[in-house]
Amino acid sequence: MKYGIVGAGEIGGAFARRLVDGGHEVVLANSRGPQSLAGLVTSLGPAARAGTIEEAAGAGEVVVLAIPFNRYPQLPAEPFTGRIVIDAGNYDIHRDGRYPQLDSGETTSGQMLAALLPGARVVKAFNTIWYRRILEEGRPDRPAAERLAVPIAGDDPAAKSVVAALAEELGFAPVDTGTLAESRRQEYGRPVFNQAVGPEQAARLLRQVK
Repeated sequence: MKYGIVGAGEIGGAFARRLVDGGHEVVLANSRGPQSLAGLVTSLGPAARAGTIEEAAGAGEVVVLAIPFNRYPQLPAEPFTGRIVIDAGNYDIHRDGRYPQLDSGETTSGQMLAALLPGARVVKAFNTIWYRRILEEGRPDRPAAERLAVPIAGDDPAAKSVVAALAEELGFAPVDTGTLAESRRQEYGRPVFNQAVGPEQAARLLRQVK
């Protein structure tokens, strides 16, 4: 299977490595252009190539978005139409500045992304887990109860199922958080954020946020 990855920092790079090691192809893109990714692509091998954001968005059914939240408005909407977009980012006021509608709880970062990419099927996932855990702590050989949890939220059940299957393939345990509106329970600073816990404990932490 071929995946697009927009953002080639720690999280995007971790996804690229795990996907390539799992036999998939990846097309990586960032804001600086394909030439800036030469070293990363070489290290990943022939299953990876660099492209534009448009090329990464069109590479396959699933696109991993791993860029700072304040860059979401710069994304071209059309290339993401029909794609499942994994929103692996977080709203961080120290980096992104303040967004009153997020601070007030009026909306969520996942909902804002969905509004910016109206043709995409946005799923909030992998935003709670440290990139080193994506690289090193997936345990596909263990039962779900013994894996680290990955909360997943979205408004499209079929898209959520695809992302849950990817989480399982990478060796994690997907935990359904609900809709994009309910993804506030897994956002930056919430009890489940950056916690290396299994699915049962993750579900308890998610329930702490109404």
